[in-house]
Amino acid sequence: MASHEPSFKDSVDLMFDRAVATLDLPPGLADQIKINNNIYMVRFFVKLRDSYRIFTGWRSVHSEHRLPVKGGIRYAPTVNQDDVEALAALMTYKCAIVDVPFGGAKGGLCIDPRKYNEHELELITRRFAQELIKKGYINPALNVPAPDMGTGEREMAWIADTYRSLHPEDINAIACTTGKPFSQGGIQGRVEATGRGVFYGIKEFFNNSEDVKNAGLEGNLEGKRIIVQGLGNVGFHATKYLEEEGDARIIGIIEREGAILSEKGFSIEEVAAYRAECGSLEHFPGARYVANGKKLLEAECDVLIPAAIEGQITLENARRIKAPVIAEAANGPITYMADNVLREAGKTIIPDAYLNAGGVTVSYFEWIKNLSHIRFGRLDRRHEAHRGAQIINALEEMIGKPVPDHLKARLSYGSDELDLVRSGLEDTMSTAYQTMSEIHKSRDNVPDLRTAAFVIAIEKIARAYIEMGL
Repeated sequence: MASHEPSFKDSVDLMFDRAVATLDLPPGLADQIKINNNIYMVRFFVKLRDSYRIFTGWRSVHSEHRLPVKGGIRYAPTVNQDDVEALAALMTYKCAIVDVPFGGAKGGLCIDPRKYNEHELELITRRFAQELIKKGYINPALNVPAPDMGTGEREMAWIADTYRSLHPEDINAIACTTGKPFSQGGIQGRVEATGRGVFYGIKEFFNNSEDVKNAGLEGNLEGKRIIVQGLGNVGFHATKYLEEEGDARIIGIIEREGAILSEKGFSIEEVAAYRAECGSLEHFPGARYVANGKKLLEAECDVLIPAAIEGQITLENARRIKAPVIAEAANGPITYMADNVLREAGKTIIPDAYLNAGGVTVSYFEWIKNLSHIRFGRLDRRHEAHRGAQIINALEEMIGKPVPDHLKARLSYGSDELDLVRSGLEDTMSTAYQTMSEIHKSRDNVPDLRTAAFVIAIEKIARAYIEMGL
């Protein structure tokens, strides 16, 4: 990123300022919404390989207008306080945009997890968790982390177990994290949630013919050419569903070691399997390899999906971006200055604060499941199936012949947990997009979808503070 561009945190704050300028809030309220409420930095040591190693971590709480606060824990060698605060702020806005009743938080540990084995990572994670738990920065009623870059189900299970060991009296202890393995209180559909939410968000955009036309495109998702940056959890699942359920064509895939391009399109599962086996995208059959993978951000396509890390589209390359639609699956992939350039060029940006909210949405469902101590669908699945059987019997009696077997199977099916999670996620992403798009179209001073998303968040948070009398 160019040195004269604002930092990630400053970019988020500047986008906030642009949106708040369109509103008439009481003096000082905008500042209260924008600032991080508190941040805890911890340094701790762990004995590894016959020596002591010191680690630095953070947990930032941006807003407590709703409790608990929610946000992932990131493991990366580049993690710093500025990034953690920026991500915490985005979490606040994200939850408000999709009507998830959480405040925003984020955690980070400055570590390269690839340099440690599983046993060492468990020691480090449990030690970090202990430090956060002691100060109330992990608690099912106050502060609930989830996976982020460099962490996953395994780390969330370790953290939850650490919390339980320190608070055995807490009947809701399992709800202190989300994104856990299913056997440890997790929920079906959580691993895919962020990527599937990206798919639902892009699909909803293409369901809106006016927005599609304004972007210079036409039709639905079918056949649209997609380039994705990042084949991690989010990028993989987003493109998997775009390919399988949206009939889009994934023509470009960008990774840290390079990129591949083919107008015929790729099977994402084949590419992921090849990279897992070979360690690189280079030499993938039937594809053109680009050693400088980031250049593929500038290639011709219908939808560009940056799904890696922040600061990938900057002033340096923004004017060369050809995609008419940029769908921000990552957090902060476009800097504030680049965002201005792209808007002036007429690009449509589906903003991160909306588009990657699928993870926190399904985390909310998992938290509810943990507090209720019952899996979704357990009470009503068989009831639905029996009701369907009654409908089949009534139809057969009315028409005087059997209902075809394929229709019987559909009518007598009872929704299980995964069905309900996907239904709730799709409804959430669809409703939020419609609200965001309507605000963009109906307010002359709201120039784009990102500003509309921030306006939604700011208005909801401001209303919460005013109604609480604060």
